[in-house]
Amino acid sequence: MSLPALPWERRPVYLVDGLRTPFLKAGGAPGPFRAADLAVAAGRALLLRQPFEASALDAVVLGCVSSGPDEANIGRVAALRMGCSEKTPAMTVQRNCASGLQAVETGALEILCGRAQLVLAGGTEAMSHHPVMLGEKMVAWLAQWNRARTTGERLRRLSKLRPAHLAPIVALLRGLTDPVTGLSMGQTAEELAERFGIRREAMDRFALRSHRRLLRARDEGFLREESVPLYDGRGRLHLEDTGLRPDTSLEALATLHPVFDRPVGKVTAGNSAQITDGACLLLLASEEAVEKHDLPVLGRILDSQWAGLSPRLMGLGPVHAMAPILERRQLDSDDIDAWEINEAFAAQVLACLAAWRDETFCRDELGLEGPFSPIDEERLNVDGGAIALGHPVGASGARILLHLLRVLRRTGGRLGMASLCIGGGQGGAMLVENTSAGGGA
Repeated sequence: MSLPALPWERRPVYLVDGLRTPFLKAGGAPGPFRAADLAVAAGRALLLRQPFEASALDAVVLGCVSSGPDEANIGRVAALRMGCSEKTPAMTVQRNCASGLQAVETGALEILCGRAQLVLAGGTEAMSHHPVMLGEKMVAWLAQWNRARTTGERLRRLSKLRPAHLAPIVALLRGLTDPVTGLSMGQTAEELAERFGIRREAMDRFALRSHRRLLRARDEGFLREESVPLYDGRGRLHLEDTGLRPDTSLEALATLHPVFDRPVGKVTAGNSAQITDGACLLLLASEEAVEKHDLPVLGRILDSQWAGLSPRLMGLGPVHAMAPILERRQLDSDDIDAWEINEAFAAQVLACLAAWRDETFCRDELGLEGPFSPIDEERLNVDGGAIALGHPVGASGARILLHLLRVLRRTGGRLGMASLCIGGGQGGAMLVENTSAGGGA
C-alpha cells in the first residue's frame, strides 16, 4: 500500500521499549506510592535494561495531571531520581486524560526536528494522592487570623469560625467536573448514551467483557512483559493490577446504582473506569540511535492527531482524532489490525463505535462523504481496558500505546491505533506500525 509522505516518514521515530507499574486501585486512603515514586520505578527498570547509560538520554517528558506539592515539574524530579544526568532537560506536560500520549508525541517531535536522539517519555498519576483542599472561606479566615496581633483580636476571629469553613474540597472530584459546562465526566457519558440510544445492559456487557479479557490476558501471561513489580516502604510486594474483578457477572453489574444521574441514569461505577495509581514510560529513539546502540524496536510512529469538540460530548474525542489520520493515510477501519480506545466509560466507547459508522454524524460532524467501515470489536481492546484495569489519568495514554505495540507484536498485526477522549472536549490519537510485521508504511 502506497501512502503519502509525511514528516514521520522523513525522519522515523521508533518506540524501542517500555514498562509500566502495576495499576493499583485507589481505596479511599492515599496509596503507598506518590506519582514520582511510580514514574521512577518504571523508568529506572526500563533504563537498567538498555545498552546505554541514562546520561545518553537527550530529554525526559512526563505527563501528569496533578502532581504533589513536592513534585513540581515532576518530569524533572523523576528524571533525576531515576539516575538521569543533571544536563538532561526534563519537562511535564498536561492534557488531562491524554497527558501520557501528549508526552510521547512531545518527545517524538524532539526527535523529529533533530534536537534529540533518545527520549524517555510517558506518564504517571497517583490519583489516591490528589489533594483535599480548604475552601475560600477558610483561607480568608486563616488570613485574618494571621493578621490578628492581640489575644482579643484572635478570640474575635475564633468566634467567627463556623463548621462550614471546615468543609473540604476534594480536588479529584472537582477535577473530574468540566468548569465550562458544569458537567462531570460521567454526566457527559450519560448524554452520549442518550444521544446514541445505548442501553444499560450494553454498557454492563462491555464492562464484563473488559474484565474477562483482562483476566485472560493476565492468566496467559500477556501482561508480564510490560509490567515491573513494586515494593512499598513496608516491604510489601505489588505484583499485579488490582482493579480486575475475576468474579464479576452481568447480574452483579446490574445491581449497581447509577452514580451521575440518579435515579434514572445508566452510568455506574461498574461500567466506568476505576480511580487508580500507576505509571508507564517508553523509550523513543531516532534511526541513528537505533543503529548506534543496536536497539530492538517495538514499532514506530506513523501519525498523530489532536481534536477539539464540545465539552458536553467529550467522549467522542477519539472519533474526531482518529478520522483525520485515516483520511490522510487513505485507510479504512479494516486496515487497522489492533485498536486501543481508552475505556473512560463503557457508554463513551460504545458511542464512538456508533458514531464511527453513522453516515449523518460522519458527514455533518467530521466533514466526510460517508462513514468508515465498522470497527471490528475483536480487534478493539483485545486484553481489556480501563474499566477493568484502571485509568491513572496521566499514565493511560502511554499505557495503551505500549500495550498496543505488544498486541501487534503478539498477533503479527502491522498497523495499530491508540486513542483517548479528553476531559474539556478534546480527543487524541496516534497511529503506529509494528516494524517486524513487514510491509511499508
